[in-house]
Amino acid sequence: MNKLEAFGYIAAQAARGEISFPTSVNAVLRLQLALDDPDCHVEEAIRLVLSEPQLAARTVALANTAAFGAAGVQVTNVRAAVQRIGYHRLRGLVAALLVRQFGHRIGDPLLRAKAAQLWEHSAQVAGLAQALARHVTKIDPDTALFAGIVHEVGGFYLLSRADEFPGLLEDDTENWSELCEDVVSIEVMRKLAIPADVAAAIGALRDGVLDPEPHTLLDTLLLANRYAPVASPLAAAPIMQDGGPLDGAVLDKLLAEAGETAQALGDAALV
Repeated sequence: MNKLEAFGYIAAQAARGEISFPTSVNAVLRLQLALDDPDCHVEEAIRLVLSEPQLAARTVALANTAAFGAAGVQVTNVRAAVQRIGYHRLRGLVAALLVRQFGHRIGDPLLRAKAAQLWEHSAQVAGLAQALARHVTKIDPDTALFAGIVHEVGGFYLLSRADEFPGLLEDDTENWSELCEDVVSIEVMRKLAIPADVAAAIGALRDGVLDPEPHTLLDTLLLANRYAPVASPLAAAPIMQDGGPLDGAVLDKLLAEAGETAQALGDAALV
């Protein structure tokens, strides 16, 4: 099977709804469903967080960032962390854990390196999106953080399948990977129950045009991608970090805040 046939095969599977997740992703999906249950009591939420050591560690780390009002008072346990960041904000952390679990399927070292860079990019975009939402676009920061975490989920899925098709994501001069990723992203986001407004903003990213007065989730994601210190390894060309609408002092403040959040979400090591 050549590269074009492989892209067509994967895209056709996605179009038919035949999306296959690693076992570890399915396990996190079950956690997500449990936390999304309106009858899930806060004590049960804390128990569920404690059942996933990485999620527990990330919850405490995120609660101790400036973005969540740490103000120098550090929390050291999951109960206090959940109380500080708020129950619904766990959605972003669960999404981060879920996205990184796609790395479990990847065996090839070069593909694992791409996945690690893609996670680093996603974490930086998520942190920047949250900071931009708070200080610039004035949308809901929690939604912006979540959207940044999952905005490359189609790319993660392609990387998780690329072991089956050697050379799939190399030297794609015809940009078939972008076309395939668009189709795959729609179905993966549907399977993951990504909210419609978030999915729409992510779907519009590739051809999106920044508003002169940024104020939407799409604007927030476009700016976060423009200024992210780490580029996506699947991008057709490196993202330019200059020439944007933010001045140096504002950008430095946002990057510092975003860097702290990205670190709290977890380093690039695949789980």
